[in-house]
Parts: sequence; C-alpha cells; structure tokens
Amino acid sequence: MKVLVLNCGSSSIKFQLFDMTDKSILTKGIAEKVGMKGSFVGLDKENGEKVKFEGEILDHETGIEYILGIITSQKHGCIESLDEIDAVGHRVVNGGEKFSRSVLITDEVQSEVEKYIDLAPLHNPANLKGIYAIKNLLPGLPQVGVFDTAFHQTLPDYAFMYAIPYSLYKKYGIRRYGFHGTSHYYISKRACELLNLELNTQRIITVHLGNGASMAAVRYGESVDTSMGFTPNEGLIMGTRSGDLDIGVITYIMQKEQIGISQINTLVNKQSGMLGITGIASDMREIEEASVKEKNPRAVLGLNMYHYRIKKYLGAYAAAMGGVDMVVFAGGIGENAPKTRKAICSNLEFMGIEIDPGKNDGLRSEEAVISRDNAKVRVLVVPTNEELVIAEDTARIVSALKSSGTL
Repeated sequence: MKVLVLNCGSSSIKFQLFDMTDKSILTKGIAEKVGMKGSFVGLDKENGEKVKFEGEILDHETGIEYILGIITSQKHGCIESLDEIDAVGHRVVNGGEKFSRSVLITDEVQSEVEKYIDLAPLHNPANLKGIYAIKNLLPGLPQVGVFDTAFHQTLPDYAFMYAIPYSLYKKYGIRRYGFHGTSHYYISKRACELLNLELNTQRIITVHLGNGASMAAVRYGESVDTSMGFTPNEGLIMGTRSGDLDIGVITYIMQKEQIGISQINTLVNKQSGMLGITGIASDMREIEEASVKEKNPRAVLGLNMYHYRIKKYLGAYAAAMGGVDMVVFAGGIGENAPKTRKAICSNLEFMGIEIDPGKNDGLRSEEAVISRDNAKVRVLVVPTNEELVIAEDTARIVSALKSSGTL
C-alpha cells in the first residue's frame, strides 16, 4: 500500500509518499508561499537529490495538483500513475471532543472538522483545504484524518477542565485539548521499543521542543496531562508564544496600550516567547550564541526562563503520575541542543534524572539513551516522526475497511 501524507499549513503543504510494505519514504517535500509571490515546491528524492520547482501556486488545490504532477513525472517522479496511491492521510490539528482516534474522512467527519474551525482558526481551515483538494483531484480515494488532539482525549476531567463557569465549557467546549499528540504518542512508543519495554508499564514524560513546544505526562500508554491547553499558546515558553501567562497581564496590557483582541493575540502568539524576552530571535541557536559569545544578559535570562519552565513541568508531571520512569526529548530543539537538555536535567538527581555528558554532548538527531547507566530514570532522545504515525494509521484504517468490505 502506498500512502500520501499531507500536512497543510496556511501557506505551505508538506508531503511524504510512503510505501507501507517496508515503511520507506519514496519522496517528500514542501510547497511554500502558497498564495504568495515567490512560491515553489522543494522535493527530496529517495536518492538524496534535492530539486526546486518555482512557479505560481495560487491556492492549496493548485499546490497539491502541482505535487501530484511532480511525483508522477518521468524525470522526478517515484510512481508511474496516481492510481498507485491507495490512500491519503491528513494532519488535522483540532478534532475537539468528537475524535479520540484517527478516522476515515466522510462527509459527516468533514462537517465535524469544519465545526472546530473556531477552536483552531489558524490550522483547521488549512487542513481542510487539503481534504477538499484531494476530494476534487482524486475523487473516491480514501482519506484519513489524524488529529493532534486525539492522543490527549484520555486526560481525566480534573486535568482538562478550567476553573471557569461550567456552563461555558458545555456551551463552547472550552477545555484543555493539548496538541502535538501524534508526536507525544510516537516518541513514547518508540522509546519503549528501543529499551524493549512495554508501553503500558511505563510512566513517561515526553518533551517536544521546537519553535512550538509542549510536554505530556504519558502513564501506561495514555496521556494524562499536557502543557498546551485550549490553544497551543499555553504551557512552555516557545519561539514567539508566551506560554503560561496570568490573564490579568493580558487585560492590563490591553488597557494600558489601548489595543484590541487582534493585537493582543498577535502579541502573545507572534511577538512574545524567546523573541520577546531576548529581542534577538526566536531561534534558540542564535540566542545560545549571543549568550556565550556576547554574554548578552537578555539571552541569558531567556535561556534561564526557558529551562526553568520545562523543569517545573517535569516535577509537576512526575507528581501527577506518582513517579517517572523515562524522560524523552524530541523536536528540533530537543533533538539537536545538548546544552538545553543538560540545563533542563541539571539538579534533578533527587528525582533519579542524571544525564551522562559523554552520551549527551554532541548528540544530534539520533535515537539514544543519554542518562547514566545506573540512573533511576532513563533519559532518551528520540527524533519524532509524526508523518509515519499518520501513514500507519491511514494504512491500518483503510486496510481494515477494505477487508471488511465497507470500502
């Protein structure tokens, strides 16, 4: 079975084509600046060759049509015909309370996802554009929705509820949804595979650190708490997002600066976080360089705040689960920043967390155990692979439906 995985953003389309017989990637790439000047498709071929196709991409359907043309082209393609694609898997950011697992996309499912646009106005509309495009371009081809929020639907009510009038939860669905669920699921499962342990026996804290960042408490295979909430802004300090913030600060800023909802939303989502603290960048590499080479005090402050916030969540999640057996780092920063991992895990020996400098220092984008051999808590780096999870779920669902004769 060949599965095309699509992750549609507001102005981008990430894609990967999997051969599920051996889970190999036949081709992958990204269409960027969709609907903007200078749009292009970047392609990474199976042989490692990188190709760039420049051209006007007016909308997501045009972009996907362009991608389908490239992967079936004689010179750069990896399949001879679109008939070789058996299914398409889509990343969908918010599935609300309706979807606790991946599902075949039907008209009813599509309508439900459309209802959650208000919950994820920056993401769900773009995800839906990918679904609409495949429906038009490859009518009848099975499509599967894989939801960022699904893995966190196992949170108990006392963990996902906010202390606001209960009527607002019932009326608008205001609660903690959590995000990066596909990543948290993958890295917790993969970490157990690497150590030959059963997922349902382990208490794991997963730490996904990228420009967007979140943590999860995964107890015996189920998410029981997570740092992102009703929106992806809650929780950890991120590249441009504030993370946890007293609501009084927001109303105070709005009053003092005389700004409205749109402006405050931009402030906390795009002008805050590490960019706002340091005034340097949202990229941790630039901030780390400024802290070391220039001794920039705001860079030092930003890094201290970043590490401290994560450390607090580590302690909180260990308490929530009655202990911790494993900590797993992933994401662009989690996978590639040894100094960040070391700083986060420092002085946590009382919890059984001890990093081995020889294993941690210099480790980038590789699966590895980085804790000391005799440490009570295993600490690992596991590069995340959300696309593989989407492909696996898509293949499993479509295969089961075809076997039962319902598809």
